[in-house]
Amino acid sequence: MRQIVLDTETTGIDPTEGHRIIEIGCVELMERQITGRHYHVYINPEREVEAEAITVHGITNEFLADKPKFAEIADEFFEFIKGAELVIHNAAFDIGFMDSEFARLKPVRRTTEHCGVVDSLAIARKKHPGQKNNLDALCKRYGIDNSNRELHGALLDAEILADVYLLLTGGQTALSLDAGGDEAGGEGGIRRLADNRNPLPVPRASDDERSAHDEFMALLAKQAGTTVWDKLTAEE
Repeated sequence: MRQIVLDTETTGIDPTEGHRIIEIGCVELMERQITGRHYHVYINPEREVEAEAITVHGITNEFLADKPKFAEIADEFFEFIKGAELVIHNAAFDIGFMDSEFARLKPVRRTTEHCGVVDSLAIARKKHPGQKNNLDALCKRYGIDNSNRELHGALLDAEILADVYLLLTGGQTALSLDAGGDEAGGEGGIRRLADNRNPLPVPRASDDERSAHDEFMALLAKQAGTTVWDKLTAEE
């Protein structure tokens, strides 16, 4: 199963009042495993961002001035999500904005005609009735570190939601070292590797991969301040 954990940031709260998407962040899951593929873009909304919205996500009109318009990124975004099951926290909000954006273009696309949709907020409310179920509350409940998340950001929120969703819908299965076998090395038990086996190859990142990683970490640092990676590299 291919799932896309998705989040957006917008100019305001209601697309029927002309508010637009200004950021999209997507994280890909395959068979409940984070693949490392993601989609992220900032968008020029062709209108002003409300001051109240800026206090939430910190994305200013000046920052968005030279970013592409939705029409320019619509096809690549659609190709990334097409056929996948979308995992969204409060899905009606994001789907409403996405459909509003797609409705401005030809051909008109409706998200639910091309993608499945799972609302992680609805799952959380069913599992934890009467409790706070926003992302911050769920991170605290499931022990997910979001201490660097001072402002909302679509890609950062999508990455956090991916962890929350996996724990919310099952988490890690129990690890059994015995697996039903009576003796180590027996059927279903632990299989010992030979001491004289060939060493496993250790792949190294290419220059392009290191450069892409540095750019991605700089983007996270810009949105969230000091990252865990910064702390780890500082200790080396």
